[in-house]
Amino acid sequence: MLMSDSAGFPLARSLRSGCASLGSVFTFMSGLYFRGKLTYAKTFANPPEGAPDVLIITPCSGLLLPEHVIGLEQLKEYATVDIHESNLRYRAPIERDARQIADLIPPESEVIMLGSIATPKYLDILLKAFGTRLRFPVDFVGRGDMSRGGLLLRSADSMSELEYIEVSGSVRRGHRPPKLPRPSR
Repeated sequence: MLMSDSAGFPLARSLRSGCASLGSVFTFMSGLYFRGKLTYAKTFANPPEGAPDVLIITPCSGLLLPEHVIGLEQLKEYATVDIHESNLRYRAPIERDARQIADLIPPESEVIMLGSIATPKYLDILLKAFGTRLRFPVDFVGRGDMSRGGLLLRSADSMSELEYIEVSGSVRRGHRPPKLPRPSR
């Protein structure tokens, strides 16, 4: 829908003209899950001076700011990439950017991962660069994408930052927690 030549909504027009933000495009494509991640990250990011606050993992462009501008051709290129930790086209740019950030930030800094914690496609790459500094919300264990998105949106809305634990040695798969209560209006 977003890539259709006949789509007339503002984001589709921006993408075709090469001036859509990566965060907006990924939010449109992923819905609640990505919107939750981006909203939460923007709400609670507290980077060291000179370090980026929020970065998005891309299929072949490494780690980019949500404000990074993309066009239709770049999005089409993303669609051709196999997102797997053994694919150099995917892995190498992320490794490069993660190493640069790891060198930039102080050793005591935490790096919070809000993506999938149960698969190696992100974690194995980021663990190599950040080691014990890489953390994730403990409340992610057992939750699917939509549940994590809802949890993140609610946490940001209530200004309640989640508890983080180290990725190294942690349990990242578990029993499904109870459904989140319906938000009050």
